[in-house]
Amino acid sequence: MKKGKFETHQWIVLATVMIASFLGRLDGTIVNLALPDIIKDFGITISQASWISTAYIIANAIFVPIFGKLGDLIGRKPLYLFGIVGFTLTSALAGLSFNLSSMIVFRILQAVTVSIDYPLALSILAYTFKDQKQRTQAMGLWSAVFAVAAVFGPLIGGPLVDNFSWRAVFYINIPFGILGTLMAWRFIKEPVEKIKGIKNFDVIGSLLLGVTLGTLVLVLDQGQAWGWTSLTSIIYYAISIISLIVFIFVEKTQKEPVVDLKFFKLRTFTASIISSFISFTGMMGGMFILPIFVQTYLGYSVTKTGYLFIPMATGMMISAQIGARLSTKIQPRYVIALGMFWGAFSMFMFSGIDIKWTFWDMGYRLFFFAFGLGLGIAPLTNAATSSVPLNEIGIASSVLALARNIAGAFGIAIFATILSDSITSNMLSIKINSIVNTSNPNLIQTIFGLMAIKANIVAFQTVFKSAVWVMIIGGISAFFIKDGKHDTAAKKEFAVPEL
Repeated sequence: MKKGKFETHQWIVLATVMIASFLGRLDGTIVNLALPDIIKDFGITISQASWISTAYIIANAIFVPIFGKLGDLIGRKPLYLFGIVGFTLTSALAGLSFNLSSMIVFRILQAVTVSIDYPLALSILAYTFKDQKQRTQAMGLWSAVFAVAAVFGPLIGGPLVDNFSWRAVFYINIPFGILGTLMAWRFIKEPVEKIKGIKNFDVIGSLLLGVTLGTLVLVLDQGQAWGWTSLTSIIYYAISIISLIVFIFVEKTQKEPVVDLKFFKLRTFTASIISSFISFTGMMGGMFILPIFVQTYLGYSVTKTGYLFIPMATGMMISAQIGARLSTKIQPRYVIALGMFWGAFSMFMFSGIDIKWTFWDMGYRLFFFAFGLGLGIAPLTNAATSSVPLNEIGIASSVLALARNIAGAFGIAIFATILSDSITSNMLSIKINSIVNTSNPNLIQTIFGLMAIKANIVAFQTVFKSAVWVMIIGGISAFFIKDGKHDTAAKKEFAVPEL
């Protein structure tokens, strides 16, 4: 293949994997918009409906590392095709759900198939883009898909639910899934020359990892409702910790471990995972409450909330490419740190959030916040995946995805608790320091309503202030991401070609 045609082909491959990545991320946001209608249709409670999302999150967390390893063993292209075809079919099944049980089963199947995308997409890009600069740019564009999907979730989901039914949020995946399948079949080339085969697949390690992640994500998702120190939560903590310890011992004995612990001897890889975890904890923890605030206190509709996040998607798409280019000229750790510190400053701009804020007060802050994140995400992703041997990049990508997914669940759990506890504390403080000189019941009710609003607003401000410190720590951790070339001694243990 001539150089010009090859370069064109590799960008087509990028567009191909972006389709599946977009669908997977879109599905994570768009379905939540349909939950009120699903609750009515199935005659279920809000608590029961929460399992539609919880089951999806748990299944996705469990299978991401498993499929990352399988891609390294049996080849990327067939597994990638299985994933996108499976996701398209299970989306159709989810749209045909007839009760809560069937919906949960189909959502689990959706999560299993979509979990193939992230590790294999990164692996395919790493093999396709041989040039380091172009690879970093490609990962920058691919990373921007996450922001775009977050915006299009409300923009697409709102009208679909309003004009058709909740089933339409699943059916919308079908035409795009077919397009993604055809493009993947035509343009993606199998990057693995020597297939190891599945005979040595780490079944025991996969089961132990599944138990560890399943119990951890479940307690993070339900812990606030159960009580973080309740007996149920403590049991899940114990199961997760014990299974993790056993998993570590088992992995040391496996010929093809589902997670090769030698990765963590690579300083660049380990530092990238830690930095990703910290920064995503702060980002998700701070940003997940924003839609709640604007819909509850500013009266925004779901669709208008989606419009609010357009500046965020724009900022990330612009800065992702800038960050990718900068990281080829200066050390990536400085670009990553700049992005995290920029994000921390932008998060601080939200610490004065108020019901008087307009659409533009929110919009320009979201633009600057996403701009900072975009600077750091592409070089951070590239640092993690480029620090490992080429034939292990699938599982390395899945570990990165896992770190970010767990960080998101961790951040939401922590900051949701901070929000709840802060509201209670603020309400008590306001009541203690207030004197109500009236016996009029209507006026008293109005006064307590205003107190509650004030307590909630201050609590939201507290969450953003807390997230600032987490983002700052994420920026500091970026300085420990060294050039992967310095990990030569550790890489010798893999005894395989490097990127």
